[in-house]
Amino acid sequence: MASRNIVALRTIWIKEITRFMRIWIQTLLPPAITMTLYFVIFGNLIGSRIGEMGGFSYMEFIVPGLIMMAVITNSYANVSSSFYSAKFQRNVEEMLVAPVPNWVIIGGFVGGGVARAMLIGLIVTLVSMFFVDVRIHNLFIIVLTLILTASLFATAGLINAIYANSFDDISIIPTFVLTPLTYLGGVFYSLSLLPEFWQWVSKANPIVYMVNGFRYGFLGVADIDPSISVALLVSFNIVLLALAFSLIKRGVGIRS
Repeated sequence: MASRNIVALRTIWIKEITRFMRIWIQTLLPPAITMTLYFVIFGNLIGSRIGEMGGFSYMEFIVPGLIMMAVITNSYANVSSSFYSAKFQRNVEEMLVAPVPNWVIIGGFVGGGVARAMLIGLIVTLVSMFFVDVRIHNLFIIVLTLILTASLFATAGLINAIYANSFDDISIIPTFVLTPLTYLGGVFYSLSLLPEFWQWVSKANPIVYMVNGFRYGFLGVADIDPSISVALLVSFNIVLLALAFSLIKRGVGIRS
């Protein structure tokens, strides 16, 4: 039984990786180009006028946030589009009637999203090396925060796809929720620059904790204690994975 589940999990995971690798021009190249533009515009052109941020050059300061932004966007997009496509083509029903538990289905899709996010994170990191000397303060925090964030948004993308009734529905959350929260999540600035009231308002944004935890791993500085960031990420993952499992088990948005 255990070996059968492992084979099924590996099969879904490989399928997901093969899917985004086959269309790498659409999945891997655009983030690299987009982040290069961010580095050129915000790092070189605007950053030279800003000077330092948190004791580091502006370019060094924004690198962790830009990597995290790419990870969030791509982990979410990968699973939301893939799972909804499986719903639309009605092949998800084949997985539901197969003799494998629901956690295998969830793990396969989420694992695919995490794999794409990790690869995108590596690509953006390599791109950043052309513009700045990348520092690493705590590799464990970097990897842990990266995996937890990718898993969280991959699961969120799965939940979005479960509820979606059209391809337009899977673009609503990224456009109207993720993008604003990401830009207001401390990617381009330190919370210490904000008035005290807006600092507290910003702390209601979960992406602030992810960006700051990731920045601590690179630079050793953060507006928020990294242990709090990791604890919240673990908690959010547990909640969303439990929700996804419940939705798949009940057949919400899948069984007619």
